[in-house]
Amino acid sequence: MNRNLIHFILTLFITFLLNFSLKAQTTIKKIDNNWALMVNGEPFEIKGVTFGYDKDAENYDRYFKDLKFLGVNTIRLWATNNNTNKLLDAAETYGIKVMVGIWMRHGRPGMEDDDSFNYLEDKEGMKDMYNGAIETVEKYKNHPAVLTWGVGNEVYLNIATDEEKEAYSILLEKICSKIKALDPNHPITSVEAWTFGLDWWQKLVPSIDIYGLNSYGSGAGFLASEVKKRGIDKPYIITEFGVTGEWDIKQKKNGVIVEPTDQQKYNAIAIGYNDWIKNKPACLGVYVFHYASGNAFISPWFFTHHKDMYRPQYWAIREAYTGSKPINNVPIIETFELPNSNYESGLWIPATLKVSDIEHEKLDISFYYNQRTGSRKRRNQINTLNYRTTNTGGYLIQVPKEDGPIKIYVNVKDTYNNVGIASTSIIASDKDAKNRKYLVPKAHLPFYVYKDGDDLPYLPTAYMGNYKSISVDTHNQDDVYSGKAALKISYNEVHDWYGLGLVDPANDWGDILGGYDISEATTFSFWAKASKKNVTATIGFGLIGKDKTYPDTAKKSIEVKLTTKWKKYSIKTKNLDLSCIRSGLVVFSSSYGSPQDIYFDDVVFE
Repeated sequence: MNRNLIHFILTLFITFLLNFSLKAQTTIKKIDNNWALMVNGEPFEIKGVTFGYDKDAENYDRYFKDLKFLGVNTIRLWATNNNTNKLLDAAETYGIKVMVGIWMRHGRPGMEDDDSFNYLEDKEGMKDMYNGAIETVEKYKNHPAVLTWGVGNEVYLNIATDEEKEAYSILLEKICSKIKALDPNHPITSVEAWTFGLDWWQKLVPSIDIYGLNSYGSGAGFLASEVKKRGIDKPYIITEFGVTGEWDIKQKKNGVIVEPTDQQKYNAIAIGYNDWIKNKPACLGVYVFHYASGNAFISPWFFTHHKDMYRPQYWAIREAYTGSKPINNVPIIETFELPNSNYESGLWIPATLKVSDIEHEKLDISFYYNQRTGSRKRRNQINTLNYRTTNTGGYLIQVPKEDGPIKIYVNVKDTYNNVGIASTSIIASDKDAKNRKYLVPKAHLPFYVYKDGDDLPYLPTAYMGNYKSISVDTHNQDDVYSGKAALKISYNEVHDWYGLGLVDPANDWGDILGGYDISEATTFSFWAKASKKNVTATIGFGLIGKDKTYPDTAKKSIEVKLTTKWKKYSIKTKNLDLSCIRSGLVVFSSSYGSPQDIYFDDVVFE
């Protein structure tokens, strides 16, 4: 045979093998009445975590190396972003598979957000979700790190009526059936809280291959029987799991739900994995919620890290997946108590605290509080609490300027960077706080409405005028005043007016409490420019009028003629009521003769 021909045939064969291996195939298979997930023909037991560092692309290597240490073999995403390709590459490097999330909007405010999408009437919005889902699959289907598609998250839980749930189900089936046609190599999962989606999926969404069920605490152990009694012959994945959540706990003290202890949080994962999840005939595995760091209400309860310190949940995942005990133990808070009474703000009250550490390391003590009333972001906010030590080595905490039940935390940090956290509650009394009309979080100055596009306090969802011609890039890097990104608002029409508001909550026009208390600010300023000369715009803050239930408490704007060079503009706010600013940046402009772009950077109250 001709040597060149032999070389050509070998090249084709190798290319075929490479392509086959690159497009890793995931299938589901029933073996002796037990469902199994197969990756390239080999059994794959899901030992996963939900992943909260998707925006921190610079540190992917560190995170995935750490996940390998914990015994994790797959992560779950709720949605994709500009970093997803890089994330998939990093995951593949470390042999970690990814459930790629496709976000579907919620029909009413719920546990996760304040969205209110109308599945009965918003045909354009449903078209956008469909197109977005298909674009995601087309973009990532050939990446070898992809394990499965995860379409939606707890949408049925956050839809009010059966009529709306049916409309969502029809859209979901349309999306899933199209994905199945586009990508036969990866099964489709849809995710719901507990069993709220099972009946709808069975009836109207046959294209789902694997049911994703979010379940916390011992409830995870009942999922197998719930699936079986419905006669379902499909596998499921527990797509979120951890200690029992606030929504399922009845015990209260001073009107505040009692949070599980650190030991209970550890046991729920380390012991619960074996008792409630493993070796169930239809269960393919679990994603523990949540490999992330935070400093909000949810963080001490569920996260692996709190303010970048290790929590018991971190070490519990390692024991569940590898059988290995912690390298260094989290400090133990044996007792944390406060006198059970009502207290005026400003008073100092004694804390009874007893702590220990197995490694006998030096311990650092600090105190914080949380108020479970008001807007979503206020309820989630953990605030620093003033405290001092006594001559006998005890602690006194100062009652904050709040009115009503408040949750008090103690943090005990060791030298390994572990932190133990315990909580209790008191009732505080303060006349000024009692008279607050809008209970929203107090902003700490300087308060950036926009800076580099990350963790925006307000989101650009209030489109006005000829809104179909507006596009927004919150991470524009083509033209930046400072840092790594600027806000770019593009208007792609040659006439008519348009407007945009950065608001909180997103997609709301005054029906849901939101925004921030920025009362101490005396100036609102921003840097701005345009893509062409003589672009006139009205720019400021405040959009929602007093005809709404939850308005902006102040509105102020200035008309400016933007140039093609960056320039700073300022508005004095000293005598304005900034106690509830829910529209942090508002822009109105018109186009005459050609499209235009407006850029913003360093938008700040100070």
